[in-house]
Amino acid sequence: MTTPSVYTPPAMPQLSDRRPEFDMAAPLIGSTDAMRRLRTTIERVARTDFTILLEGESGVGKELVARQIHELSRRNGGPFIAINCAAIVETLIEAELFGIEERTATGVRGRRGKFEAADRGTLFLDEVSDLSLPAQAKLLRTIQDLAVERVGGHATRRVDIRIIAATNRRLLGLVEQQLFRADLYYRLSGVDVFVPPLRERKEDITELAAYFLDRHRATRFLQLSAAAAEALATYNWPGNVRELERLIERTVALSRSDIIELEDLPASVSGDHSTILAPSLHRNDTLRVWASRYARIVVDRCQGNKRQACRVLGISYHTLQSYLQLKEEPAATG
Repeated sequence: MTTPSVYTPPAMPQLSDRRPEFDMAAPLIGSTDAMRRLRTTIERVARTDFTILLEGESGVGKELVARQIHELSRRNGGPFIAINCAAIVETLIEAELFGIEERTATGVRGRRGKFEAADRGTLFLDEVSDLSLPAQAKLLRTIQDLAVERVGGHATRRVDIRIIAATNRRLLGLVEQQLFRADLYYRLSGVDVFVPPLRERKEDITELAAYFLDRHRATRFLQLSAAAAEALATYNWPGNVRELERLIERTVALSRSDIIELEDLPASVSGDHSTILAPSLHRNDTLRVWASRYARIVVDRCQGNKRQACRVLGISYHTLQSYLQLKEEPAATG
């Protein structure tokens, strides 16, 4: 059995045109135009102290973007406090955000809330769209005044914070459905940053995969085969970067050799590659035989309509006929 060809990841982009401290934060991997635009936007908004709204699907890395903004801002010496708004219990939201005074109730110990903890730093409100309408009203009041009053207390404490909010849903649409307060939306929006899904920057997929593999090099050194890299690059990634990261962890744990092949990937990811490409790779089919097999598959998918198959394949009817008449050659050796 011959050794499968190995995918060679591209060199990382040159960063000499950016401030050295930019890459001190967790890296935003990708060389596509979309990622270059995102990095430029991050640098620009980090120079300000404005509230920022990050929009993007789950798993695209909104918290990573928020941390980059914090690291590049004048607040990078202060705390970065992240809150998952979807995980806050409704009855405890005031204590969680604003804190609680000592002896408010029997056995209750006083403590600071997230707003106070983020003083002189950045407060990241993740999935802010999941807050209930009453919670939104409480949040709005605090954001407007940048002052908190602990549960059970009477004193008002001012805080010096920068707020970055994130959502995986379009907030304006929720406002139109009366599921999100318009006044809070306009308080959070204005400086909006869109984090693109992975399917819109497919050229970054193999670069990201190589980065995640390198992070686990101390555990196990693995490389992607060319076929596996192609399968990753054509998959749609509904879970975005988070899904890719988990898949790499799976391959590090379960791959049968030091080269990740198609059969090491889940069927949902390898898809047609495992049923169409893998058999030809294992038999060492020649290019002519592979083209013939692929042409037959396309004709079948076009329900026998050869003219339509020609349009799909981008070849003439005569060329298609020659592929269909070709008999399989013996597998190459070596």
